[in-house]
Amino acid sequence: MGFSIGRKGTSLEKVKLDNFDISLLSRGNGAEVMIQSITKDNLFYIYPGESPEVMEFFYILQGEVVCELNGEKVTLGPHDYYSASNLKEPIHFTALTDVSYLWFITEPTFYHISENVTELKKMVEKVEQRDPYTSKHSDRVSKYSIKISRKMKLVKEKLENLYIASYLHDIGKINIPTEILNKPGKLTEEEYSIVKLHPLDGANMVKGFYNEDIPKIIEQHHERLNGSGYPNGLKGDDILLEARIISVSDTFDAMTEDRAYRKAYTATCAMEEIKRLTPTHYDPTVVNALEEILKEEGHLI
Repeated sequence: MGFSIGRKGTSLEKVKLDNFDISLLSRGNGAEVMIQSITKDNLFYIYPGESPEVMEFFYILQGEVVCELNGEKVTLGPHDYYSASNLKEPIHFTALTDVSYLWFITEPTFYHISENVTELKKMVEKVEQRDPYTSKHSDRVSKYSIKISRKMKLVKEKLENLYIASYLHDIGKINIPTEILNKPGKLTEEEYSIVKLHPLDGANMVKGFYNEDIPKIIEQHHERLNGSGYPNGLKGDDILLEARIISVSDTFDAMTEDRAYRKAYTATCAMEEIKRLTPTHYDPTVVNALEEILKEEGHLI
């Protein structure tokens, strides 16, 4: 109430993950003012809200971002600004550098974000305590998955579910013994049966934290279209689209990174192998979207 002053670096509340943080500076009459910081190379988006009356305004304080607008890439930097109201489809951004911007919105938003980020952070910390590699892998899988979702024009709810589920898809590996995770040779049948428990373990770990679709996506990310996957041998459209996206992203990243038992494949070799297993294992629409992205980014000719 009345007049108030805020000093540099202070806020009403703040939430933080490794790749972004949000500080609530002021709120009143249903509106909120925040500062969000996002680290270089991370993706973010503005998506259609529940109410067409809601307005959002963003003022870039430092750094550069690129957004895709009507098929064109637009670069924005310090003192540029943009606003959104009654969007018909999401607007996607990539942070070209570390970036921070002022965010004003005419509906309460911070509490919802804070709650989700706090839950996500708890889960990620569990993974990092157990296996730092898994966290880095999950971050890359999340980035590929969001890029694919942009190509496929996923709706807001699927975007949100995909972001969280892709980041947490391997959290169930916390239960796999280190000697199995890092084994340089071929796994025995018994060892492989332990590995195959991680999708279901991960789903059980996030139940109660998020809506029911997110545990299902995590549980299904190793299912294959012909029913040869695990843990339930699901086929075709019985596998959620978000899980089919993570499946392709997960496989591509695993193949293009060094592992204890082999050196990394090139992007070209990895895509050739994925395409060889399409559509028996992988969704052709998802695979085509990833291939387009890799060509646009110069990873494929």
